[in-house]
Amino acid sequence: MKRVTLPDGTEVPALGQGTWMMAEGRGDRAAEIAAIRAGIDRGVTLIDTAEMYGDGASEELVGEAIAGRRDGLFIVTKVLPSNASRIGTVKACERSLKRLGIDRIDLYLLHWRGGVPLEETVEAFQSLIQAGKIARWGVSNFDVDDLEELAEATDLHGCAVNQVLYNPEHRGIEYDLLPFQHTARMPVMAYSPIGQGGRLLRSPALLAVAKRHGVTPAQVAIAWALRQQGVIAIPKAGTTAHALENAEAVKLTLTGEDIAEIDKAFPPPKRKQPLAMI
Repeated sequence: MKRVTLPDGTEVPALGQGTWMMAEGRGDRAAEIAAIRAGIDRGVTLIDTAEMYGDGASEELVGEAIAGRRDGLFIVTKVLPSNASRIGTVKACERSLKRLGIDRIDLYLLHWRGGVPLEETVEAFQSLIQAGKIARWGVSNFDVDDLEELAEATDLHGCAVNQVLYNPEHRGIEYDLLPFQHTARMPVMAYSPIGQGGRLLRSPALLAVAKRHGVTPAQVAIAWALRQQGVIAIPKAGTTAHALENAEAVKLTLTGEDIAEIDKAFPPPKRKQPLAMI
């Protein structure tokens, strides 16, 4: 499994498991738990969730899936900006820990910018580190100007990752955010790397590349994200079959011809674009 190094030297799998829209009644709970466990068994040991997902139901699902097998896992969750005050962050973290059934979160993210000053949220993160409730902190849905403001307010090197939308349909971060984070040695955690709703996976370009390699379009999309250094991709898998399919994507290396075909269908950005969120 390809690894990505965090600013503190910790290595994590470049492929993780996302859980957005899991445990929300759309899928079979037992199947979703089995999918998470199947991914873990294949070395996909980074699992991302958030207090927002299903109003805590996703964290509870993850907690059930990892019960009795916490060792070796890297658990990521997020605090809502409405809870990101000095006291609110601590209380939100404690609720997440209870739902997850663990005593420490490996990476705790601010889900997006809100009204609470960044300094206050970071102070809360630091207090949680000192209390042993989280190991490190990061952010999500931050653009370059947000990270620059964070750098002015605190030590940017304390920020472990920035989690943002990234896939061939949404590649605006390549113009400025991705280079900024490379310079800062801050990995990008790419959510929805295979898109939403299946439109991306019906792309003729991805279908053609998939056919050449004898793989699926989803595996092509994951490999496309992982072609970049310092990128962690966190696709969701609601079934064991999809979890195993995602895990196999790390073996795929795209050729120059493949990249050129995808670039033609989804051109790289030539100017600054607003940060996309879904």
